[in-house]
Amino acid sequence: MSIITTDLVAIDVDAGGDKEAVIGLLAARLADAGRSSDGAGLVGAAMAREAQSATGLPGGIAIPHCRSPFVDQPTIGFARLSPPVDFGAPDGPADLAFLIAAPDSGGAEHMKLLSSLARALVRKDFVASLRSAGSAAEVVDLVESVVNPAPAAAPAAAAAPPAQTRTIVAITACPTGIAHTYMAADSLVAAGKKAGVDLQVETQGSSGSTPLPAETIAKAAAVIFATDVGVKDRGRFAGKPVIASGVKRAINEPDKMVAEALAAADDPNSAKVEGAAGGAAAASAPSASGGVGWGTRTRQILLTGVSYMIPFVAAGGLLIALGFLLAGYDIANKPDGGTQSLGNIIAAGNSLTNLPSGGLSQYLGAVLFTLGGLAFSFLVPALAGYISFAIADRPGIAPGFTAGAVAVFVGGGFIGGIVGGLIAGFTALWISRIDVPRWLRGLMPVVIIPLVASLVVGLLMFLLLGRPLAAITSGLTHWLSGLSGSSVIFLGIILGLMMCFDLGGPVNKAAYAFATAGLNVADPSSLRIMAAVMAAGMVPPLAMALASTVRPGLFTEPERENGRAAWLLGASFISEGAIPFAAADPLRVIPSMMAGGAVTGALIMAFDVTLKAPHGGIFVFFAIGNLIWFLVALAAGTIVGAVAVVAAKQFAKTKADADSTPELVAA
Repeated sequence: MSIITTDLVAIDVDAGGDKEAVIGLLAARLADAGRSSDGAGLVGAAMAREAQSATGLPGGIAIPHCRSPFVDQPTIGFARLSPPVDFGAPDGPADLAFLIAAPDSGGAEHMKLLSSLARALVRKDFVASLRSAGSAAEVVDLVESVVNPAPAAAPAAAAAPPAQTRTIVAITACPTGIAHTYMAADSLVAAGKKAGVDLQVETQGSSGSTPLPAETIAKAAAVIFATDVGVKDRGRFAGKPVIASGVKRAINEPDKMVAEALAAADDPNSAKVEGAAGGAAAASAPSASGGVGWGTRTRQILLTGVSYMIPFVAAGGLLIALGFLLAGYDIANKPDGGTQSLGNIIAAGNSLTNLPSGGLSQYLGAVLFTLGGLAFSFLVPALAGYISFAIADRPGIAPGFTAGAVAVFVGGGFIGGIVGGLIAGFTALWISRIDVPRWLRGLMPVVIIPLVASLVVGLLMFLLLGRPLAAITSGLTHWLSGLSGSSVIFLGIILGLMMCFDLGGPVNKAAYAFATAGLNVADPSSLRIMAAVMAAGMVPPLAMALASTVRPGLFTEPERENGRAAWLLGASFISEGAIPFAAADPLRVIPSMMAGGAVTGALIMAFDVTLKAPHGGIFVFFAIGNLIWFLVALAAGTIVGAVAVVAAKQFAKTKADADSTPELVAA
């Protein structure tokens, strides 16, 4: 099936004045053509991508794009807009809009088709042909000519570049790896040609990546990182002058970036990619040429650790919860004051042919409980290991995991894992910067850096930091356990606000990591914190679902569709179900959700609700203590959030609302 057909093309249409309307128009066409199973869901996915960064490009082009489970095969919808619509481009609104929709599991060949279109959009002749096309069929032919070009005759052997030509290498990568990655690559290559530079790009996108040859990197005068995500194997470029920016700058200002790279190559004091080849990968300090600041860098480091930790938390916590469901909560008890839980004893001492007194259910529950506990035991080491990895790349993993294990051993817990991971990462990075003989360099990333960094962080944790970190962790635990009355309610309010502030972003993840890292079935205070965090995280999608149901006239049709899906997402503790609403109207939606989350967090603490599972929403009801009050707190926060957002939309009108009110009321 073709990637684009005439029924997916709209010529000279008035889409309604904003980018969501344009995306909605194209998503509806995809749905009508049988290319999408849920047009509203596709709009939500595309708007969530818009919330990450604008997809408008210089020259009047917009490329909203996303991966979505509501798309079975890569598809392109096109609209030539009259009047143009603002997609956030620096030079004004766009009159050409492509909706690029890819399935979650799109294969490399399909991704190459989409990347071919993205590459063509940096060609002025192709864009001019789109503007002058007289029919939908002509647009389809133009797109097909770039995504499925006719085989060309074998080119004559190209002359080798002049010996004096300088070489610059670049990496381009964006979060979805569909469009910006390849447009940035072609923009940089074109700018390199104009500057007389041999510029070679490695695109780390969805259609696969062919690593730059080592000899090309070795002769490069400088490197450009135009990425919105981490660079894979960054240590290959160690010691090279570097220009770093987001991927869109390479599309908007490729000539400037090439000029800055050449200037950096000639400046002995310019920023360099740090670390040993194949080793550390941290960026150098920010430079005037567009490097990433240390505030952003620190946030990325910590979030990397949390992101890799969460799968251990989810898998381990849910296994423990299933163990409780099958064998009861007694399996967490330690008989006769021993060191092992009843579940561990049963799992180790029994089998299918030697069942315990509680029968098969108790045995299977004990096994699941033990599996969950083993998975959960990696929580702090994974946090520390991947914090260190974010700083020093692969050589930082071993010392980071070691630091996390030591933190657990000395009682430093979550805080010890963060401190140990940072020490391990920066120690590994520092060692990687030591200039060693060539014969020793091959041993640096696999032997010397992990060994020395593990030794340094281990000794520091044992000899100097272990006891203070353990005291801090113990003091925090006792303080939380001793909270009562207004104090514990205030903690619930803070956690509720954090969970609803950015719906899966850094603040939300910080609150979730705080709860899961301290989760202990024997500690009631940690169970209350877990309950407050999960319940508050369920509020945003449920509140938006309720609001769009009771006052549909205040929401667009795509938002109403998203609202219907948000019921299930909220019940499953997927806060991201509210992102389409927040992306379209952040100033009214986010404060409203925070109000609902604060109410829920406070009530959970006030009613002494507990939770033994870190995920699952209402579907892990068996792990919730005081279930009725959990439901009451959740309902109260949902109602408060819904009322707040309805009031905000009703009484805090924006210009966009004023322009669209008749249509909404009619709906």
